[in-house]
Amino acid sequence: MNLSSSRVVNIADLRSIAERRVPKVVFDYLDGGADGEVTLRENCRAFESVLFRPRQAVAFPEVNLRARVLGHELSVPFMLAPVGYSRMMHPGGEVVAARAAGIAGTGYILSTISGHMLENVKAATPAPTWYQLYLVGGREAAEGAIERARNAGFSALVITVDTAVAGMRERDPRNGMKELLSGSLLSKIPFVPQILSRPGWLLSFLLDGGMPDLENVVIPGQGPMPLIDVTVSLGRSAVTWADLRWIRESWKGPIVVKGILIADDARRAVDEGAAAIVVSNHGARQLDYVSPTIRALPEIVAAVHGQTEVLMDGGVRRGSDIVKALCLGARAVLIGRAYAYGLAAAGQAGVARAIEILRADVDRTMRLLGCGAVSELNRSYIEYPCEWERAAKA
Repeated sequence: MNLSSSRVVNIADLRSIAERRVPKVVFDYLDGGADGEVTLRENCRAFESVLFRPRQAVAFPEVNLRARVLGHELSVPFMLAPVGYSRMMHPGGEVVAARAAGIAGTGYILSTISGHMLENVKAATPAPTWYQLYLVGGREAAEGAIERARNAGFSALVITVDTAVAGMRERDPRNGMKELLSGSLLSKIPFVPQILSRPGWLLSFLLDGGMPDLENVVIPGQGPMPLIDVTVSLGRSAVTWADLRWIRESWKGPIVVKGILIADDARRAVDEGAAAIVVSNHGARQLDYVSPTIRALPEIVAAVHGQTEVLMDGGVRRGSDIVKALCLGARAVLIGRAYAYGLAAAGQAGVARAIEILRADVDRTMRLLGCGAVSELNRSYIEYPCEWERAAKA
């Protein structure tokens, strides 16, 4: 796969390669959002409302891109977000994504909905690695995963709080996601052509053993949960604020609360002892017509008053997006689709190329902005809609 800088210039180029390589059902799972995908579009578009205010006639021999998150220094101000079903995008899945992150000197967050054992993922990287917890499989399965994550060396636990039920991702039923994952042979037949149209992906999928189990959701007395459409399981395993108490008893390290969009929830997360908050709308895959995350970010930063670290994800496709989020108060940014397009396109090499594209983007943007260090970014470097500020003060 040719991932040279002349062929793969930006994240959109990786997206195009991924679309050609994997079946439609896999690509649309990665690419799609909930309902009418209004928030999916707005997550990206909202960055266009933030304009830069550059300082001119300044130059730096080098720009310090390092960021410190939960006590760990990252070489770049972004980490790799949890992405479920990664092993369906590429056999190496979470392992090669974590390895690419480690080589780049940044962190990786492993999803519960993963096809590789968490121990193997942690072994692939010396960099900070967090485990994102769903309660699919029940409390006993979750406690088992927490124990394994602690023993393997994961440094933080991420609790996703925006999945009371799974969002309606309309592309998935149209593409036969449920039938292909767990349906009968007869029900799969209408959707087989899209699989056969990607012979390279199909061969690697079969050589990898076909549909993997959820290796990190081990049901007592039954073993790993099959990799199925998790819609029903999520509906039975919603996380509540009360759950954070027993989770805290099981996990003594930092807890990150992911999925916060309003000030009241941010303050509640602080009260519950969150070491960090992720401003997130789940990549626009849950509730449609919510605020794009870059717009919600100032409200959350104002609400926590520096009592906890604030991260954000959603709509990030360029390094300039990352810089804008940092100016608005994010400690660092999580990237999801941006690296997952690379994973689907070319495995570890694709993830590495996505990271390098964003790193170079951030460096160039900082130089053109006239700022020599990530730690020096602030709101004086940007203009943004005044109604965002009003929401932050409300």
